[in-house]
Amino acid sequence: MFKSLSDLKNYCREHNIKMVDFKMIDIAGRWRHLTIPVEKFTEKILENGIGFDGSNYGYAPLEKSDMIFIPDITTANKESFVEVPTLSMIGDVFIIGTPHKPFDQDPRNVANKAEEYMRSTGIADEIRIGPEFEFYVFDHISYNVSPNSTGFKVDTNQAAWNSGNTDFPNLGYKVPIKGGYHMTPPMDLLYDFRSKLCMELEERQVSVKYHHHEVGGPGQLEVEVEFGGIREMADKTMLIKYITKNAAFKEGKTATFMPKPIFAEAGSGMHVHMHMFKEGNPIFYDENGYSGLSKEALYFIGGLLKHAPALCALTNPSTNSYKRLVPGYEAPVSICFATANRSAVIRIPAYAKSPMDKRFEIRNPDATCNPYFAYAAILMAGLDGINQKIDPSECGYGPYDINLYNLSKEEQSKIKFLPRSLDEALDALEKDYEFLLEGEVFTKRLIDIWIDRIRSESTRINQIPHPAEFEHYYDL
Repeated sequence: MFKSLSDLKNYCREHNIKMVDFKMIDIAGRWRHLTIPVEKFTEKILENGIGFDGSNYGYAPLEKSDMIFIPDITTANKESFVEVPTLSMIGDVFIIGTPHKPFDQDPRNVANKAEEYMRSTGIADEIRIGPEFEFYVFDHISYNVSPNSTGFKVDTNQAAWNSGNTDFPNLGYKVPIKGGYHMTPPMDLLYDFRSKLCMELEERQVSVKYHHHEVGGPGQLEVEVEFGGIREMADKTMLIKYITKNAAFKEGKTATFMPKPIFAEAGSGMHVHMHMFKEGNPIFYDENGYSGLSKEALYFIGGLLKHAPALCALTNPSTNSYKRLVPGYEAPVSICFATANRSAVIRIPAYAKSPMDKRFEIRNPDATCNPYFAYAAILMAGLDGINQKIDPSECGYGPYDINLYNLSKEEQSKIKFLPRSLDEALDALEKDYEFLLEGEVFTKRLIDIWIDRIRSESTRINQIPHPAEFEHYYDL
């Protein structure tokens, strides 16, 4: 938003800003923040940063935990969900030194290096990605994990399970299970919420393509935004999640990006569309290629599919992710590509026909990921595909222009599948990570830290008795 501190100071005076809030990304992909009075925001902070304990962010320091963050004033926007007028911006993590050195575990630094590596290869000078954001909005959420009690409950007025509610008033108009796609009011109770959310995003320089009710009947929504670069869209992903959660909270509701919060309902993914350019020219288009795709595009797809199991450890890093990636829904389970086929990991939209629009999407990611790591890893896998000339058809990845769930068992046996659990995905990343180390985008240390942290979470969750286990096994 700002190019200089003087511009920022002028804005603060004009808008009566009293506080400046700095948001930093921890290793899991959550924002943390620290706030100072606006008078204390000086050129010295932009040069020397503000010290903090990086170990509390999940980072493993090389020597000591004391680090600094330096604000990026180009990301500044007025904060919407506080009473005191506040300007908010993102900070980058550095190791203290002369000069300060970018920290190799800092997610924004990883995203930066991925784009720099792409340019160094000469393949392209720009990648543009467009995530789709699916999430649920509930009226109530409660959960409990203790030695003698484990369970959760979600509720929303529009859910089909409330059709028999005898409390006055029940006005009907409930949304059927898996029947919410493009539903209109009065069943779509969240229409105004989505419109206000999108207006808030537009004010924060996040350009919205459209919004609508998604398949999930109990309040599943989607907002799709315009394309941007890797770090840019990772920044905006953090902002979109932050604004969505706070906008819902402000209205007495609760929003979640969990991939599978409700059994037997549609899960929430974060499909990522992508295309690449060199000197302004699209490199993914060839009118004579399959579905209008160039060899470079197909090689990129080949890289994504070859590394798909390992990518899952970064794009789907929660145990809940694999409750979404199951057959019978629109979530993909098959490692293959196709045109207009939502059951494939890579889908090529049939409606994107022009050279500048020609693209494809990877459909397995979800929003529990750290977006900087996930988007960077997707780019690195695709670049490896181009560098290694990985032809997806020669590797047996398709194209499969049919509903994969309708294939015979014999045909299905020829197709490779995504990991069925988080532990399987972590095992795959342990075996297949070299492509992430190119250009020093990721470091082996960061990958090891990530695997150890996520595996520890998975081990703990897998050890907790599940309510359904009592249903199945208590009387045996």
